Amino acid sequence: MTVRPRRSALYMPASNQRAIDKARSLPCDVVILDLEDAVAPEAKEEARANAVRAVEEGGFGERELVIRVNALGTPWAQDDLAAAAAARPDAILAPKVGDAETVHRYLAALADAPPTTGFWAMIESCRAIFRLDAIAGAMAVRPGAFVLGTNDLAKEMGARLTVERTPFLGMMAMAVAAAKGHGLAALDGVYNAFDDETGLTRQCVEARAYGFDGKTLIHPRQIDAANRAFSPDDAEIAWARAAIAAFDLPENAGKGAVRVGGEMVERLHLDQANAILARASKD
Repeated sequence: MTVRPRRSALYMPASNQRAIDKARSLPCDVVILDLEDAVAPEAKEEARANAVRAVEEGGFGERELVIRVNALGTPWAQDDLAAAAAARPDAILAPKVGDAETVHRYLAALADAPPTTGFWAMIESCRAIFRLDAIAGAMAVRPGAFVLGTNDLAKEMGARLTVERTPFLGMMAMAVAAAKGHGLAALDGVYNAFDDETGLTRQCVEARAYGFDGKTLIHPRQIDAANRAFSPDDAEIAWARAAIAAFDLPENAGKGAVRVGGEMVERLHLDQANAILARASKD
């Protein structure tokens, strides 16, 4: 089973060449070269050129390399999309995706990108929350992911973005369900207080419980906490090995469920067990 870890997805402003160079040595799973929020208007073209050059030069090892473009309707969107498609990063992250029609417009602009280039969508508006299934369905033609934009959601809603994120918990569950229902990954939104490891860890643990694959980050010092939280612990690894071993026993060959420790494990859980061991092998 091929499992690509996405525990830690670090935004890096593509206008900052030193940040891009540093990203090649950081222990994050995903590097997102940002052309959008982190880049001032006068630096957009330079950022685009830097991102393209970074993809062409490589050197990121097994890290997944993603370019976040500017939104459709902005002066930079078409040039961003054309350049990103030609550069062939692992994925292109699109902001302000509010409905399936917007997905189709993005995908049309990326028609020349290789089929292996993923399409990731920022879920960051109230409009998007009520169209999650349609958005995910439209995205499924390419490898994809939902990326929550909780800062934008909070701003639009007028909600407080606390560590607990109470106003957003239902949306988080809905986003994961829609993404996974169409074979997409799901990444949690950023935690702004990059000096608060306790708060970050709390959000990571919560996000993992909801089914997110990882968390987007705004600072390198957040990487270790995210990697720890989204990695299988010793108990999970032991459970996965025991489940696989139990179903491998000849006397259990035809059974749909077996006893593992103090619980019944169904054969459908084998995929989950194999995924846990695959993720553990990446550490």
